[in-house]
Amino acid sequence: MGRLITLEEGLSILEECFGKAAMILDGYPTSALFNSEEYMKFYHCVYVMCVQPEPCDHSLHLCHRFEQALVESIYSKVLPSLQDKNDAFLLKELTNMWAKYKSMAKCLGGFFLYIDRAYKIDASLSDVSVRCFRDHVCTAHYQKFQDAAISLINQDRNDNPTDRGLLKNVSTFFFEMGIGEDNTHCYINFEKAILADAAIYYSRLASEWLACYSSVDYMTKAESCLNNEIQRVSQYLHQTTAAKLLQVLQWQLMGQTASKLIEKQKVENHDLATYQELLSRCASLSIGDGTIASPS
Repeated sequence: MGRLITLEEGLSILEECFGKAAMILDGYPTSALFNSEEYMKFYHCVYVMCVQPEPCDHSLHLCHRFEQALVESIYSKVLPSLQDKNDAFLLKELTNMWAKYKSMAKCLGGFFLYIDRAYKIDASLSDVSVRCFRDHVCTAHYQKFQDAAISLINQDRNDNPTDRGLLKNVSTFFFEMGIGEDNTHCYINFEKAILADAAIYYSRLASEWLACYSSVDYMTKAESCLNNEIQRVSQYLHQTTAAKLLQVLQWQLMGQTASKLIEKQKVENHDLATYQELLSRCASLSIGDGTIASPS
């Protein structure tokens, strides 16, 4: 083995690595920050510091410094960029910074690759990078992100111009945050919020329709509403969530109102066949491959 690298010397070398990698969060591409010689220098530094005999094996220190560098980048770059932003502007910046952060973490992970391959650490460096972002960004500011996303979904629901690509990116972001130490899942929480909000929205809509329309007109509007809602959310929500949302709508528009619709139909005493056909079509709607499919 060649010359030993002390902890102080190694960390001094790697400070350049951390500083340059953080510039990825400013929009610099990795290829413009590191050449092949620098890559080998930083990789070699980490490798040597890990394979040196005790007490010069600094692998544990390197793991801690890797995580520390991620947290520092979050507080110096990510969180300030989100400050004072709201609604779609907040979500755009969040998903933009998450994409840059993943690139930065991947870049750093390449220099620290030997640790991932050679040591049985509690979590992979990739998992560590996700956990840092989740704990210091997503969990810390989750309610604000969720409220902004729900607001955007309602905007889309009310036929206002909406960036569905952004909603898809936000949905993917929550999913990628993974499972936390308290066994909660960001996407599951997001899904619950979507379903609860939809239940309130369509319960109110059902009450308004019952007061204003005949049973046939009610079911016509319900069918249109079901189709439009699922066609929208299938573009940006996971298929399982879209299926759950369909069930919520079916319950709010038909299940909870069933007795009142039956009474209304008896009083009207006409168009029974049309009413039953509409009811059957609405009840048989399902999700298939991201689209609505009505089984024959």
